[in-house]
Amino acid sequence: MPAAQPASPAPRTAPRKSPAARADARQRNEPLLRDIRLLGRLLGEVIREQDGRETYELIERIRQLAVAYRAKRDDRAGKDLDKLLKNLSADQSVSVIRAFSYFSHLANLAEDRHQVRQRDAESRSGRPVEGTLALSLERLGEAGIRSDEIAALLQRAYVSPVLTAHPTEVQRKSILDTERSIAELIGRLDGLQDEPAPKANGAARPASAGRGRISPEAASEREEVEAALRARITQLWQTRMLRYTKLTVADEIENALSYYRSTFLHEIPRLYAQLERALPGREIAPFLRMGQWIGGDRDGNPNVTAATLKLALARQAETALRHYLVEVHHLGAELSMSGRLVHVSPQMAALTERSPDTNPHRADEPYRRALTGVYARLAATLQALTGTEALRHAVAPQDPYASSDEFLADLQVVDASLRSHHAHPLADLRVRPLIRTVQVFGFHLATLDLRQSSDQHEAVIAELLAAAQVEPDYAGLDEDAKQALLLKLLNELRPLRVRGVEYSELARGELAIFEAAAEARRLYGKQALRHYIISHTETVSDLLEVLLLQKEAGLLRGRLGTADTAGDAVADLIVVPLFETIADLRHAPGIMRSFYALSGVTELVKRSGAEQDVMLGYSDSNKDGGTFTSNWELYRAEIALVELFDTLRRDHGIALRLFHGRGGTVGRGGGPSYQAILAQPPGTVNGQIRLTEQGEVIASKYAHPEIGRRNLETLVAATLEASLLKPARPAPATF
Repeated sequence: MPAAQPASPAPRTAPRKSPAARADARQRNEPLLRDIRLLGRLLGEVIREQDGRETYELIERIRQLAVAYRAKRDDRAGKDLDKLLKNLSADQSVSVIRAFSYFSHLANLAEDRHQVRQRDAESRSGRPVEGTLALSLERLGEAGIRSDEIAALLQRAYVSPVLTAHPTEVQRKSILDTERSIAELIGRLDGLQDEPAPKANGAARPASAGRGRISPEAASEREEVEAALRARITQLWQTRMLRYTKLTVADEIENALSYYRSTFLHEIPRLYAQLERALPGREIAPFLRMGQWIGGDRDGNPNVTAATLKLALARQAETALRHYLVEVHHLGAELSMSGRLVHVSPQMAALTERSPDTNPHRADEPYRRALTGVYARLAATLQALTGTEALRHAVAPQDPYASSDEFLADLQVVDASLRSHHAHPLADLRVRPLIRTVQVFGFHLATLDLRQSSDQHEAVIAELLAAAQVEPDYAGLDEDAKQALLLKLLNELRPLRVRGVEYSELARGELAIFEAAAEARRLYGKQALRHYIISHTETVSDLLEVLLLQKEAGLLRGRLGTADTAGDAVADLIVVPLFETIADLRHAPGIMRSFYALSGVTELVKRSGAEQDVMLGYSDSNKDGGTFTSNWELYRAEIALVELFDTLRRDHGIALRLFHGRGGTVGRGGGPSYQAILAQPPGTVNGQIRLTEQGEVIASKYAHPEIGRRNLETLVAATLEASLLKPARPAPATF
């Protein structure tokens, strides 16, 4: 199989590049072409071995004809190609499709690696690159923004990419995992390439030809890497590419967790370290956190239930805790210092004494003894929260942590003690990144959003009110009557459910979700669940209904308050309206204004954290009004919401956070995140932004750890610029 296909000739109207520019482009792209040639050659060898020479030669013939037709404008080649393809048997067609599909996948992996290579080269050159923290901080500095102002923004910032489900995904996790291994192997090849030896005419041979100056050790390692690549490509060829059955919610959960293990748990601490180096002496708050919909998004998906919500949260906790167990195990191996040689802090001595580790071989090793105790507590926490066992035990699991804050406090004791006796390089190597990881991921890993359609909430409320003989026809009430009734009920302490009544499956299922949410926050921490998103929000009563359902599960406590009496209610979940259609976007500012005008609502939000998320839907508004109209209405809605919340922020300290429901394609609001954030209207970011990472683009952005970190860096860089650099002028209110 094949070398890389030549690029198509440029249109005749395009300006021609100079010979020097073309030579420079060829030189920059040579490593990419080298990798593609290697992967194509290995794939060809695998196909020849697995499916025979005849199949290999057929595929190669198709490739050659396609290149001749596309690159050389050879019409005869096009006709021959058409005839050849039409005469393929079913088995031949499958082999051809698989060959070219896998070649495309491998070429994409090579391009990903080349992208990392180019970014590294640009960084080494000292020229800041668009979308990087280096360039954003340089621009902020040129604008007179001081480092303490940047740190102050990050102290109150909240930036969160939110992974959503992709139930139509047909690519298998086995394929994604294998391709991730191939990507790592391609990276190992850098630095093992030979310096091309000149041909007789002075031109250089391709590096992949394997002839040039290279050390025997590097040549041996390159052979080892190529053998591993060949094994992985063989694995791909012998693995079914597509799934034959529909993904379950459990499958979706596991797919998402793989990105945490490969990318987020490792790369987000690196990103924080990068910020700390850029802003020395400044405390960087844990403002960048992951969000998740998978397991909590019920809108249109009857397979998401209280059981799947519990599964998602337990698996998230297990992923986080197992990562911590591995890191603490490595810390125990590294922190071998003897108490006979160094003095530890009093807090560290106390942590050591609390450890159940009595092994005489570690009697003079305070850090190892302490970390054995920390590991035992983590293992007990894993057992308590997930029912699973740690892989190794120096002592039996005991005394689980009540919260991630307790674990964090122990790590901070270790960190401070190491620094007290000049072991800060060891603290910086693993302890500090682990502290940052715990600050960001806690025991919950990611904040799981709940989402359901407003009509489902209305149906449940109507059933509860009818069974309680409060209102026989809630759905038939007009909007004013609904609001009045809901406010009255929010000021009563009694529940709506009647003992002994057999409620519908819908009502039982929805109430079970709220009850599971209350239990999850107790188990995994308040960050485990923070947002309740209401799809198809069209009225103020849509928001009040969710507050009332929270009250039924104990997620809202106290009375809302009236014009005459002060309230004391606190809600655990932020009620997040989702405005999706063009009409919804136009009504959004009015709905939020009316909501906050209700007695007790402003004080409720203030007591509950003073945060208000509003989600804006790009996909439905694009389908409803087209791309241009959608973007204009989104812009107008954002400006109006910012004006409303400027007053609420000034008078009550309530912050607005816009949540952008962007899809993968341009037609669904997709596109480069950096430009999308910078294009937000003035004042709408202000350090606060959430945005969906739709299922179909998650792999392309986050499967490769380095590219994943670059994408996360882009979000942070754009948020800083959009928040601190003032645009020249806002868009006009009308055309």
